[in-house]
Amino acid sequence: MSTTQDQMISIDRLSGDLRELAEIGRAEDGGLYRMAFTEADMRGKDWLEQRMREAGLETRRDGAANVIGRMEGRDPEAPVLVIGSHIDTVPCAGMLDGTLGVLTGLECLRALHEAGGKPSIPIELIAFSDEEGRFGGMFGSQAFAGQITPDTIHQASDLDGNKLSEVLEGHGLDPWEALHARRDPETLAGYLELHIEQGPVLSKSRQQVGVVEAITGLFKWTVTLSGEPNHAGTTPMRMRRDAFMGVADFAHELPRILDENGSKRSRATIGRVELVPGSANTVPGEARFSIDVRDTDETVMHELAISIGKALTAIARRRKLRFDYETESWIHPVDCNPRLVGMVAEAAAECGVRHRRMESGAAHDAQIVARVCPVAMLFVPSKDGRSHSPAEWTALDDIEAGARVMLGAIRRFAFGEGEATVGNAGNPG
Repeated sequence: MSTTQDQMISIDRLSGDLRELAEIGRAEDGGLYRMAFTEADMRGKDWLEQRMREAGLETRRDGAANVIGRMEGRDPEAPVLVIGSHIDTVPCAGMLDGTLGVLTGLECLRALHEAGGKPSIPIELIAFSDEEGRFGGMFGSQAFAGQITPDTIHQASDLDGNKLSEVLEGHGLDPWEALHARRDPETLAGYLELHIEQGPVLSKSRQQVGVVEAITGLFKWTVTLSGEPNHAGTTPMRMRRDAFMGVADFAHELPRILDENGSKRSRATIGRVELVPGSANTVPGEARFSIDVRDTDETVMHELAISIGKALTAIARRRKLRFDYETESWIHPVDCNPRLVGMVAEAAAECGVRHRRMESGAAHDAQIVARVCPVAMLFVPSKDGRSHSPAEWTALDDIEAGARVMLGAIRRFAFGEGEATVGNAGNPG
């Protein structure tokens, strides 16, 4: 097998795959609408599965509709190296996001297959379902890691009220089969994921690859502040129970809360506000808003949750409002496996790729998979830090650099050109 990695990766073929898949779910506004378990998403899965077969992989779908392609190893019973990401999108998305990780993994396995090499252990490429959380979580990787329950399947619904179970049944799938998608940690050797950074760090520093050492955790609340609706013209300012003013007060409090209780990696975002009754001439009687809080240290996350709760309680008391909240999700931060991270860094150095070690400020399938096996990630730059937008893009030479590093890490892990195992199966530390 050739050892010249840049002769094995075909950036033209990878670019062609990206463009072809980007036509599935594209709308007139230029954005992609390939949300989980829509018709476009299912057509994308069909397209990907066909590409996997053409690359010589054995394909199947598990009970969570994760698309899996397998390259057999010399020891077919050995624990598997998994390469993963996702191809579902947010509404009006760009063409890269998780898709680049899946198609880069495909290109690496295709190149290895064409070179005639056979890994010492099996390799599986997995496109996980619903990473973008249409139904509230990372459904595909959570099923893979054994983190879903019958209640998950029964309760999950999207923002339009569509139930996950009914949507799956509409595609001829049995939603309860997702409970059988769980993989035994003893069968998993490690996990690699390539993703666009979704931020400006690599782009601003002119680095081609980010070697991810930790992935942020996050929690999302839906907060409700309830006051009293009243006439905008006849209700004096001092006599109002204006729910929106509570939101405004809290928004101004957030920087202080982060300064006092967060870290340099802390982030907090109010991304959605809904006012009831929502009339221009009515004092809002209710305000419902989202709060998204992130950090790589779970202790800090808990401290921020306590501080945010205290601030909202005080604001509600001062404004004569009622404060309630619901935790929509709590995703644990994870540290990537040091030895697997080292393999990625060694591959980047060998390829002569400009790289840096960094943290991920976004959630990814990797942090779910980290509950059952060692993980590592690598980033490529997002031009101007853009993501989840039709303007999302990464220069082709940076995509090629990331693919070469991914290929080098795979070879170290699965072909005996580095350490063949990273740690005990199921031990992400």
